[in-house]
This record gives sequence, C-alpha cells and structure tokens, in this order.
Amino acid sequence: MTKPVRDREAMIAAMEPRLDTQSWCFVLVSPDTAPQLLGAAIGTFREDEGVTAIVPSQLADELGIEGPDFARITLMVHSDLEGVGLTAAVSGALADAGIACNMVAAFHHDHAFVPATKGEEALSILRSLAASAS
Repeated sequence: MTKPVRDREAMIAAMEPRLDTQSWCFVLVSPDTAPQLLGAAIGTFREDEGVTAIVPSQLADELGIEGPDFARITLMVHSDLEGVGLTAAVSGALADAGIACNMVAAFHHDHAFVPATKGEEALSILRSLAASAS
C-alpha cells in the first residue's frame, strides 16, 4: 500500500477520477426502511435530525423514496485525511461549471456525488483539472 498523498498539487495531479456506473440517492433512514437501506448503503451519517444513507437509486425507487439521483466519481488518489485543498479544487472546478457537488471523504479516497445527468461532464472537468496540475 502506498503512503497517503498530502500535498495539494500532488493530490490533484494524481486524483485519477473514476465514474461509477451505479447511480446513488441520499435518503433518510426510518425504522421501517432501516434493514434494506443500511444493508445496501455505501455510506451513512448521523445528524441530530436523523440518519442519512447513500444507497443505490434503484433501491430508493423500489421503496418509494423520492430524491435526485447522483453519479459518484471516486478520486483514486489515496489522499491524506489531513491533506488540504483537494475538496476545494474539485468542488470549485465543478461549481465554476454550474455542477452541484456533494463530497464524501473515506479512509482511502474522496468521492464526489454530482447530479446523475452531469456525471460525464463532471468527469471530463476533473480529468482536465488533474492534467493541468501534472
């Protein structure tokens, strides 16, 4: 395993964005949907108002949960959790193009969730951003 990258320019240059073929939905978990949602979630977050889960859009549809579909772009660089600037660079580049972006950091990688209809466009923008930092 490689050491996490901490330098801003190095993280951007090595991010190698990858578009997931699955579409995702952010949903609120309720007691009656918890078994299905939590079993399929790729991420959860507990807030004072409740638990949010990121689940396959198809599952949300099957359960009658409405909400927008998102494409997930994984930044393949093993970014350091204390690295500074990757999130700002990614979300800033997408904001400049008018694309909403919800960032989720995990241990190895950062993930950008963008409207599903903007997935390919966002991927292209992030690839250009990485190339410009190389």
